Amino acid sequence: MPRRSTIVLSAVLVLAVGVAVTLWWNTRTARAADQAGTDALAAAGPATQAIFSYDYRGFDASVANGRQFVTGDFAQEYAETTAGLKAAAEKEKAIVRAEVSSGGVVTASADEVEVLLYVNQYRRNVNITGEKVDQNRVVLTLVRVGQDWKVAHALAI
Repeated sequence: MPRRSTIVLSAVLVLAVGVAVTLWWNTRTARAADQAGTDALAAAGPATQAIFSYDYRGFDASVANGRQFVTGDFAQEYAETTAGLKAAAEKEKAIVRAEVSSGGVVTASADEVEVLLYVNQYRRNVNITGEKVDQNRVVLTLVRVGQDWKVAHALAI
């Protein structure tokens, strides 16, 4: 008889340890994702401002500033897009200033976060009297690169 009770007790103990480890792991993963979401959302504001703003008077400097916030394939896409935009920006004397009005985390894991941002772009150029405001929504995917969060993908919706 003692053998059977020892086996049952051992099985219950193994099960309890398994449940405890699973709960600990899930809590740890959830906390890491929550922290990543908070950190990435904080990084998304300055990144959005840099990526979606430019000034014809210092276009190359504007692009260089934006380049600090991008990574991966999106860095190449950003370079190509801004290279194609330079001539028009200079011709039209365009100034675009982006500001995030609101945003939130869509999904988060420890190393990748997707955020939805409401972005106002204030535009001035020779074709506009005064300033025009474009209200945009953008979903950014940010990934951890070392200690920083960089934009790996952007999708206007």
